[in-house]
Amino acid sequence: MIPGFNVIVENLDYLLWGRATAGEPGGVLLSLLMAAGAAALALPGGIVLACVAWRYPGVVRSALFAWAELIRGIPLIFVIFWMWYLLPLITGRDLPGATTVTLALAWFTAAAVMHSVLAGLRALPSGQNEAALSQGFSTQQTLWRVLLPQALRNILPSLVGIFISLLKDTSLAFIVNVPELTTVAGQVNNRVQIYPAAIFIFTGVIYYLLCCSLELLAKRRRVSRPAL
Repeated sequence: MIPGFNVIVENLDYLLWGRATAGEPGGVLLSLLMAAGAAALALPGGIVLACVAWRYPGVVRSALFAWAELIRGIPLIFVIFWMWYLLPLITGRDLPGATTVTLALAWFTAAAVMHSVLAGLRALPSGQNEAALSQGFSTQQTLWRVLLPQALRNILPSLVGIFISLLKDTSLAFIVNVPELTTVAGQVNNRVQIYPAAIFIFTGVIYYLLCCSLELLAKRRRVSRPAL
């Protein structure tokens, strides 16, 4: 038997979903909820920003690029800290730690999504834009109905990589004591104080399986719907 296996089995429920039965999700469940929430905000947000940058190539695009480079040039851990301290000042009330981290992840990820989507739009042949305009489509219709669907399909591998990084980045929530997988693994280790290697190897395996599952799902979807 692997040393420490019993410790993992005894704490498996806590590692997987924390105190979800008491209304306090944690562990793997909370990591997935934060990743899904951040992705749900970052994907449409990044797409809209990319479309704005594509539509207005002058000062607006430069301003968006400056914002994105600023965000991407700062370690995510600092973005989480800023959100943790600034949001209560802005909103006038304390927000749940998981909500704060989710917003920080979404803000950070939206910048990467914007760059990826804009690159996909600019990689399309210019003739498609010209042909759509000649057929009576407006610029906005051309963007949303002709160019954007193709760009999103073509950049799917890039988006998958972004969201795999997002899933792994949820582990940084431990710095503000949000009980996601890394945090609860540390709590279990501190409580038992034996077999730390087994506990954190198990944690790493869980992250690996989650990321591989996401990648396989995206590959199956891409095969079923090939790029134009």
